[in-house]
Amino acid sequence: RKILNDEHYGLDKVKDRIIQHLTVMKLKQNKQGSILLLVGPPGTGKTSLGRSIAEALERKYVRISLGGVKDESEIRGHRRTYLGALPGRIIQGMKRAGEKNPVFILDEVDKLMASYSGDPASALLEVLDPEQNNTFSDHYLEVPYDLSDVFFIATANSLRDIPGPLRDRMEIIEIGSYTSHEKFHIGKNHLIDLVLEDNGLNETQLQIEDDALKTIIEKYTREAGVRGLKRQLATVARVTSEKVVLDKVDLPYVVKEGMLYDILGHELTQVHLAEKENPPGVVTGLAWTPVGGDILFIEGAFMPGTGKLLLTGQLGDVMKESAKISQSLIRSRLAFNLKNVEFDKQDLHIHVPSGAIPKDGPSAGVALLSTIASLVTGQAVDSKLAMTGEISLRGAVLPVGGIKEKMLAAHRAGIERVILPKENLKDLDDVPDDVKEDIKFIPVETVEDVINETIGIELPKPLLMDMDSNSLTGGAGV
Repeated sequence: RKILNDEHYGLDKVKDRIIQHLTVMKLKQNKQGSILLLVGPPGTGKTSLGRSIAEALERKYVRISLGGVKDESEIRGHRRTYLGALPGRIIQGMKRAGEKNPVFILDEVDKLMASYSGDPASALLEVLDPEQNNTFSDHYLEVPYDLSDVFFIATANSLRDIPGPLRDRMEIIEIGSYTSHEKFHIGKNHLIDLVLEDNGLNETQLQIEDDALKTIIEKYTREAGVRGLKRQLATVARVTSEKVVLDKVDLPYVVKEGMLYDILGHELTQVHLAEKENPPGVVTGLAWTPVGGDILFIEGAFMPGTGKLLLTGQLGDVMKESAKISQSLIRSRLAFNLKNVEFDKQDLHIHVPSGAIPKDGPSAGVALLSTIASLVTGQAVDSKLAMTGEISLRGAVLPVGGIKEKMLAAHRAGIERVILPKENLKDLDDVPDDVKEDIKFIPVETVEDVINETIGIELPKPLLMDMDSNSLTGGAGV
């Protein structure tokens, strides 16, 4: 645990799983093969975790990359009747290790390709099945080989590109994107020392202040991992190396926040902040992206027309359908309250800014509904209130994913209250405590709850039909 903690910040679930594996090995007297699959965005430390595991186990470390492999014989080897026959990569790796129980990294297992030469993903099924890899057959060896003592660790960026039968044989551990807080600790405790060493410097020559490091993370990188952060720190180190060699500066050279423009140039990313106030028809939504969460503003406008719905901002099919459901719900739920709104004589235009960025996903329903409700009632929605959640035509608010990243984005943007589906309350366990202290969470179950929270109109819950007696039951006044 000490080795893992020294070399990797955060990743508590991954570390716990590795420690559990070691304890099982100790109880079973070291006879325990295992297949883990580490899935996460690039630069989050999947491969280096494997190296740390090998160091912790005091075993040999072997790594093969499967990116672009499209020949089955790369895995199983060639028959010796062919000229230039070789064993497969698995047996070659075992030969390199020189022992039966190495830690074996299978990098980029989602980048395998099928071709006329066979499907390497299917050949891996035998390697990665704990029930049958004690008799792995390599065409070159022509005798069964026992792989059951090997600790296999596969890495991938996406589960979607791994065939189902192969995915089923591995224990999946998801590594999420790092928060800004985690990146700061990784940069301060690991990356700065690495970059100094790579550029021939030491701490007596270059020091980077904490505020400068935070600014690099927030304004010069936009990523899930820390590779971009390392590149920017390397740029700072190279600029310093030149000044040190030419004897232009007093040592130590201390990089402050105000010096970053001269060293790194213009800021590369823009952090969206909550507006001071939103006009009617503008609502703050929350989005998940592969590099973390973000806030987005959903805008609506009415114009004379024939009741059409116009959607812009490169929306995918799921978001288009959410907008249509939102329009139907507003017309059905608010029709009695809105005598002066004639939907059939006005077109509704909804736009999600950053039009060059494609957007899709099942989590914008609540925000789209609130946009239309705000527009038709003329009531402005609080700019410090953000929301996430999907809606159904019956008026239920459905749970969504990416809650941790969305809440971090809301906190960074200065949001004070967040509307989220009631079923997502359990996901707040993953959100850091300092974020939970600053944000008030409002759980909702129905669109009536949403309309009440956003524009302050209390609607009665819809009446329920009793199918047996054909009578109406439910709300008051039946």
